Amino acid sequence: MNPAFVFAGRLHRDYLLPPQGHPLLDVPGGNLLYAAAGLGVWRHAGKGITTESSVGLLARVGEDYPRDWLRSFEKRGWDTRGLHILAEALDLRYFQAALDSQEVQHSNPVAHFARLGFPFPRSLLGYQPPADTGDDRKTPHPASPRPKDIPPDYLYTRAVHLCPLDYLTGSRLTSAFREASVTTLTLDPSAAYMTAATLEDVRVLLHGLTAFLPSEEELRALFWGRTDDLWQMAETLGESGCEFIIVKRGARGQMLYDSVSRKKWEVPAFPAHPTDATGAGDSFCGGFLAGYQKTYDPLRGVLYGSVSASLTIEGSGAFHALEALPGLAQRRLDSLTGLVRQV
Repeated sequence: MNPAFVFAGRLHRDYLLPPQGHPLLDVPGGNLLYAAAGLGVWRHAGKGITTESSVGLLARVGEDYPRDWLRSFEKRGWDTRGLHILAEALDLRYFQAALDSQEVQHSNPVAHFARLGFPFPRSLLGYQPPADTGDDRKTPHPASPRPKDIPPDYLYTRAVHLCPLDYLTGSRLTSAFREASVTTLTLDPSAAYMTAATLEDVRVLLHGLTAFLPSEEELRALFWGRTDDLWQMAETLGESGCEFIIVKRGARGQMLYDSVSRKKWEVPAFPAHPTDATGAGDSFCGGFLAGYQKTYDPLRGVLYGSVSASLTIEGSGAFHALEALPGLAQRRLDSLTGLVRQV
C-alpha cells in the first residue's frame, strides 16, 4: 500500500549539546525525522490524522548507517523503502552546541565538551562542520535523495513535503512529484539558495506548490535590497504559482498569505517553555501538512504546525514531540485557535 504522506530530506547522526541536561551522542537526527515527527504528533491526537496514515521517508544514507535505527523507524510506522543505502560510507555526523534556547554553534566541538565538563566522544574525532560546496543549483548534495530513489508507489501518495535540500534536488523532486499529479506539495527551502541573487530561480521552484514555508530570515535574505515588507515579499512569491506562503518567525509565530483569496493572517506561537529549538521549523512543516490534509484549510494547518513546533522545542531530540502526554496537542490547538488575527 502506498504511504499517505511522503517526506524527503536528510538524515544525520546527531551530537547535540543542549543548553540543559546531558548531551545526546550519536542519535538519529536530520530535518527528515523532525518533520515526520511533527506530523506524527497528530497521529495520536484525538482529532488528528488516522493512525493508519503511513509515512514514507525519502533520503540517502551510507552503508555505515545503523540498521537498528532503520528498524526503529519502521516500528514507528514509517516506511523506509525510500531510504537509499549507498554502497559506501557517508559522513552524516552533525554537531550542535546550544549556548541557550536560541544561539547555537556548529564548530570546535572539543572546546564545547571541555566547557561543559563532558568527555569528548571518540566517534566525533576528526569532525568538521559541513563545508560550503558552492552553487547548489548545479551539484546535488551526496546525502540528498534523487528522483530515481523514489519507490514507484510513493508517486501515488496524497501529500509530499520537501525538507531543506540543495536547489538542484528540490527542483528535480518537485518536478517528479508534480508530473505524478501529487495534489499537495509543500517545500521548506534551504538557506543556501535563499539569496538576493537567486530570487528568480526560487520563483521558478514555487510554480505548482501548495505551500512554501521559509523562515523570516530566509525570506529577508531572498529580498535583500528590494523591500523590507514581509507581506509584499509573500505577495510577490504568491504570484509565482504557489497557493500559500507561510513565514516562520520563531517565538513571534507565523504569517500566512493565501495567494488565491489574497487574505492574510498572523498566528501567534504557543507560549511554550523552550529548551532546545533544534528542528522546530521542520516539526512545524510536518504539523502543517497534518492539519492541511485533514481540513484543506491552510490556517488550520498553521495552527497544527505551531503546536508541533511548541512540543519539539520543550525537549531535545527528533522524537521528543512524540512523547507528549495524550491530549496535550489538542488542548494547545484549542487554546491557539481564538488568538488568530486576520490582517
